[in-house]
Amino acid sequence: MKLVSWNVNGIRACITKGFYDVLKESKADIFCVQETKMQEGQIELEKHGYYTYMNSAEKKGYSGTLVFSKEKPLNYSYGIGIEEHDHEGRVVTLEYEKFYLVNCYTPNSQNELKRLDYRMHWEDDFLAYLKSLEKSKPVILCGDLNVAHQEIDLKNPKTNRKNAGFSDEERAKMTNLLENGFIDTYRYLYPDQEGVYSWWSYRFNARKNNAGWRIDYFIVSDCLKEGIKEAFICTDILGSDHCPVGLEIDL
Repeated sequence: MKLVSWNVNGIRACITKGFYDVLKESKADIFCVQETKMQEGQIELEKHGYYTYMNSAEKKGYSGTLVFSKEKPLNYSYGIGIEEHDHEGRVVTLEYEKFYLVNCYTPNSQNELKRLDYRMHWEDDFLAYLKSLEKSKPVILCGDLNVAHQEIDLKNPKTNRKNAGFSDEERAKMTNLLENGFIDTYRYLYPDQEGVYSWWSYRFNARKNNAGWRIDYFIVSDCLKEGIKEAFICTDILGSDHCPVGLEIDL
């Protein structure tokens, strides 16, 4: 099975930059999208043989998640079932016979970490949600998780240490997630790989200089690790400030 995840930073804009070509050429069984910035009815999505499931934020032009799936899932749900968290369109969950797929766009802690307290609360509730799913079957989590976990995961760790996405608090929550029975598939296969990132600022020629961050992930329940065949980051694909990431796994 092949899965792909991409923060498109506005799907309507990304469509004009080749989104559907990337979707088709990926030949993904499941293709997950974050930061759609779109409401139902704003455009008619081309399906290209996929079932689609979209969770939009109540606030227009903000956040939002979307999944394209070749196979019709057994069930689907939006959000994590907690009122406080479920207004921003951040989670789509699809249930299949052998696993749950969770597509997530984690809240950004923002400049000067002004939303860090909320982010910490989100992290605890989201982990509890994943563990509740795991009681019945394994989980494949993907998306823009808005954290570079280790120093190897960004170009300039020293100067970014207290910035959103690389604060000690956010990194500790990622460590806690992995210590609770989950695997970062890219680091599982490539523990020492440096210089491969999934997001670059639009400023300072960051992408040209590869001054990036790895903040987009495929994370799986520990019991699925023997099936991990490949994890990849498509740094050559443009159209967003993020690039697609992917996973090939036998289930």
